[in-house]
Amino acid sequence: MAKPAQGAMYRGSIRDFPDFDPNQDAETLYTAMKGFGSDKEAILELITSRSNRQRQEICQSYKSLYGKDLIADLKYELTGKFERLIVGLMRPLAYCDAKEIKDAISGIGTDEKCLIEILASRTNEQIHQLVAAYKDAYERDLEADIIGDTSGHFQKMLVVLLQGTREEDDVVSEDLVQQDAQDLYEAGELKWGTDEAQFIYILGNRSKQHLRLVFDEYLKTTGKPIEASIREELSGDFEKLMLAVVKCIRSTPEYFAERLFKAMKGLGTRDNTLIRIMVSRSELDMLDIREIFRTKYEKSLYSMIKNDTSGEYKKALLKLCGGDDDAAGQFFPEAAQVAYQMWELSAVTRVELKGTVCPASDFNPDADAKALRKAMKGLGTDEDAIIDIVTHRSNAQRQQIRQTFKSHFGRDLMADLKSELSGDLARLILGLMMPPAHYDAKQLKKAMEGAGTDEKALIEILATRTNAEIQAINEAYKEDYHKSLEDALSSDTSGHFKRILISLATGNREEGGEDRDQAREDAKEIADTSSGDKTSLETRFMTVLCTRSYPHLRRVFQEFIKMTNYDVEHTIKKEMSGDVRDAFVAIVQSVKNKPLFFADKLYKSMKGAGTDEKTLTRIMVSRSENDLFNIRREFVEKYDKSLHQAIEGDTSGDFMKALLAICGGED
Repeated sequence: MAKPAQGAMYRGSIRDFPDFDPNQDAETLYTAMKGFGSDKEAILELITSRSNRQRQEICQSYKSLYGKDLIADLKYELTGKFERLIVGLMRPLAYCDAKEIKDAISGIGTDEKCLIEILASRTNEQIHQLVAAYKDAYERDLEADIIGDTSGHFQKMLVVLLQGTREEDDVVSEDLVQQDAQDLYEAGELKWGTDEAQFIYILGNRSKQHLRLVFDEYLKTTGKPIEASIREELSGDFEKLMLAVVKCIRSTPEYFAERLFKAMKGLGTRDNTLIRIMVSRSELDMLDIREIFRTKYEKSLYSMIKNDTSGEYKKALLKLCGGDDDAAGQFFPEAAQVAYQMWELSAVTRVELKGTVCPASDFNPDADAKALRKAMKGLGTDEDAIIDIVTHRSNAQRQQIRQTFKSHFGRDLMADLKSELSGDLARLILGLMMPPAHYDAKQLKKAMEGAGTDEKALIEILATRTNAEIQAINEAYKEDYHKSLEDALSSDTSGHFKRILISLATGNREEGGEDRDQAREDAKEIADTSSGDKTSLETRFMTVLCTRSYPHLRRVFQEFIKMTNYDVEHTIKKEMSGDVRDAFVAIVQSVKNKPLFFADKLYKSMKGAGTDEKTLTRIMVSRSENDLFNIRREFVEKYDKSLHQAIEGDTSGDFMKALLAICGGED
């Protein structure tokens, strides 16, 4: 097991057991496995309370005392996931990694995710130990086996990582940092095609400290993080490997926190990933992983394991986790500071927003109008032709088609589409045919009419639109419904929630940059929760969240973390409730990362039993020319499956075809 650097604080969750006696432990394990059945509780209690070094001594004592192989006996007595976990703990880390890689490349198919996780995250010393352990255990050369089972640039990068020759010098040359940032820029963004060899050489060999500065320089030079360029320039397993390398350079614990979250979220658990990480990090950085997990996912690693696993397997995992960070009910300072650093990075990131629907080249409104008329004339309707035209034209082009259709045929295209199509497809196609402001106005009207109010739709639209978009919505609402949006909101909502919506509906948010002094004052204003006066607190939050510019609010959120050791979102959830809480959370999430906000909404609209087609349609229509490409990226990053796959798995027929056309591609 790798030791912490001299003077570094130990961050593992498993430590050497005091008053350790390997013979006594060997005897306890022998007794636990003797006779009919085995005492699993005794086995897990002992093995998860000893360090890896001590477990090796127990193995040796067991063989000396009983002439038997302890791992073989454990395999015989235990079964399933619990057996895999306990046996994994009994192997030295290098041999555990060697076994994982052997399994990943044996048989039909390759487990690329396992190869990526291990080779992207291990230190030089751990890589050298892994190569030696593989040779010792299987009498084979690991590099030769990797080459035999992989190909292309993915293979080349794995081979580079297998050398374990990453520079380890902390002295960084400023000139070389600038040169590497420029070389990466020229190898990707500035080149027709991509020079993958340059990415491999720099990301595979430079020291972590050097690369962190290269990433900062790259962001300054290009206005986008290196991850965004990798996603644009590379593809497939090679892209995934390079992103994993970048994540591990930035923060190995954060990489593993994300892997653990993805292993347990949604239906089913990826137990192999969960076991591998819990075993391999328990004596390295489990405490750091726990802190980051709590910060990023609003719940402790302990609580997620507890809810996602069962039996002795769960008990053993919880022992490796080493503690519940939800117990105190709040962030600990280290985690808050991690969050602060993440905000520092996001504050300087300028992400180019891209839609998935672009104006059609060689656009001919006359031909399109005729094709649509033909698709709807006579018996039956040619839905494919309608979908193909409507989803591959920009909104401005669709308005020209509507005008041309009326000029040619003296008919209202919208009325014809409405009579020919039905259900979800009709709502989607008609939504695409409306000007964006009129579409949003209609969605707001629908959210307020009839019995009950769709507060989620009101929040989603008003919390995410720009001033210009809000002003256009106000005009469209007045034009279409002969009533002001403010009056409609006033008569359909009440209390603080009404005040928040009306404030957002004025479209008067400041549009300048950040003011650091004012940001500190604003953070102070909303940080004071001591009075217990909920009305006053909600008013203070409204004043800041509904009026300040996005760049300024990002700075406020950073200052808030510095002052309180809380993320502002957690404070809102703790101190407020109902629609007021939901509105403030939506504003905060939109400020932090608007594409991620919509990715979350899309995921929730399709997860579980049944689909929320209204939300799905509303977001796909309204974001298709704004930032749907970015939403797709956030979706695949967070949920480990593409938006395309989610739509394909959750919808059907012509509705699915139209949604996939708007989605614009598979990530």
